[in-house]
Amino acid sequence: MLLFLNQISKIKFFFSILFAFLPISFIAGNTIINTNIILIILSSILIFKKDLFKLELIFVDKCIFLFFGLILFTGFYNDIYFIISDTFPTGYHTILKSIFFFKYLLLYLTLKFLIKKNIINFKYFFTSCFFCSTFVCFDIFYQFKFGKDIFGFETLGSGRRLSGPFGDEEIAGGYLQRFALFSFFLVPLYYKKISNKLSALLIPILFLIFISGIILSGNRMPFIIFIFLISLVIFFQKQTRKFILPFIIVCPMIFSLIYFSNQEVKNNFDNFYKQVSKMIVIISSKDFENKNSPQYIKEFGTFYDTWLLNKYIGGGIKNFRYYCHVRKITNEKKSTFICNMHPHNYYLEILTETGLLGLIIILVIFFQIFYITFYKKYFLISKLNNNNTIIPFIFLFIAEIFPIKSTGSFFTTGNTTYLFLIISVLIGLSLKENSIENKH
Repeated sequence: MLLFLNQISKIKFFFSILFAFLPISFIAGNTIINTNIILIILSSILIFKKDLFKLELIFVDKCIFLFFGLILFTGFYNDIYFIISDTFPTGYHTILKSIFFFKYLLLYLTLKFLIKKNIINFKYFFTSCFFCSTFVCFDIFYQFKFGKDIFGFETLGSGRRLSGPFGDEEIAGGYLQRFALFSFFLVPLYYKKISNKLSALLIPILFLIFISGIILSGNRMPFIIFIFLISLVIFFQKQTRKFILPFIIVCPMIFSLIYFSNQEVKNNFDNFYKQVSKMIVIISSKDFENKNSPQYIKEFGTFYDTWLLNKYIGGGIKNFRYYCHVRKITNEKKSTFICNMHPHNYYLEILTETGLLGLIIILVIFFQIFYITFYKKYFLISKLNNNNTIIPFIFLFIAEIFPIKSTGSFFTTGNTTYLFLIISVLIGLSLKENSIENKH
C-alpha cells in the first residue's frame, strides 16, 4: 500500500512539473512548446492507458470535437479544390496541417483528465509563472539600461519596443499579460500562514514590476488588457476590493512617470492614440476606403472579400495567406489593401478559415465555458464559489477571447496551446467535486 501511494505521489509530481514547465517553454520557443505538449500527451497515454480514453463527454466537449472535425473536413475539401484548380501549392498541405492540429485536442483531453483526477498540483505552475514573469521583467529592465538583455539580444530598431529574452519577437508584453496574473495568487493560495503579512508587501511590488515591464516592452494592447484584467479581479473578488483606491492612484502615476521620462515610450503611446482616434473616425463615418486608414484597418479590410470565397466552411487553417491574394477586387482603392498572413483578429480568422459554421461552434464553446465557470462562480451557488485556484484562469480566458482587439493568429503554436491550456483547466476544475486548493 505504501509503495502504491509512493508511486502515485511520483506520478503527480512528474505531471505537475511538466505542466509547470509550460510558462518556461513559451519563453524558449515553439520547438520546446511542442516538445512539452508531446511529453504530456505521450506520458499520459503510457501511464493511464485506457483510463485516459474513457471519456465522459459534456456538451462543451462535444462542441470541441465538432470544431476539430470541421477543421479536418474543410482541410480535405480545400486540398481537393487546390488540386482541381491548380491555383495553390498542392501536396495535401491543408489536410496535413489539420491532422497535426489535432494534437491540441489530445492536449485538451489529457489536461482535463489530469486535472479532474487531481494529478496536477497547481502550486508548481503558479510558482513557475511567478519566476518566469519576474525574470522577463528584469531582463527587459536590463535591456532598457544596457541596450541588450542578459542573453545578448540587442534592443530592436529605435528602442520603441524591448523584447527581453524573446530576441527578435516583440512579444514580451503579451507574455507578461498572459502569465503575470498568476503571481498575485501564489502567496494567498499556497502560503496562507504568511499570506496576510507578505501579500500586503509583495502584491504592490509585483504590480509595479509587471506594469513597468509591460510599458517598457512597447506592447500597447497587452498593457490595456493587463489593466482590464486587474480591474476585473478587483471588482469581482471581494477580498481584493481593498486595492481599488491604491490601484486607481498608483497605475496612472506609474504610467505618467515612465511616459514623461522616456521619449520612446511617449512616442509609442502617442502613435497608438493617434491610430485609435483615426480608426474611430473612419469606423464611425464608414469611410473604410480612406487612403489614410491605419495599417490595422487595411489588414482587417482584406478579411471580408477573402471570407466571401468560402463563406460556410472556410478556406482551411492557415490558408488566409493564399485565398487573400485571389479575392475579388471591386475597385482600385481596395487594391491597396494589404494581404497579411492572417486578419489579426481571432474571430475574423476563424470566420475566413472555418467559415460561418466554425465561428458558430467556437462561439457556443466560449459562451458555454463562460457560463459553467464565470457565471456559476460569481452569480450562482455552486462548488466553484470557494475555488480560488480557478480565478486567474477565468479572467485570462475572458481577456484571451475578448473580441475587440488585434491578435496574432488563432492557429499558431503559442496562441492555440495557451488557449487550450486555459480551457482545459477551466473545464477540469469545473468538473471536480471539491476545490482544488483543499487538496494541498
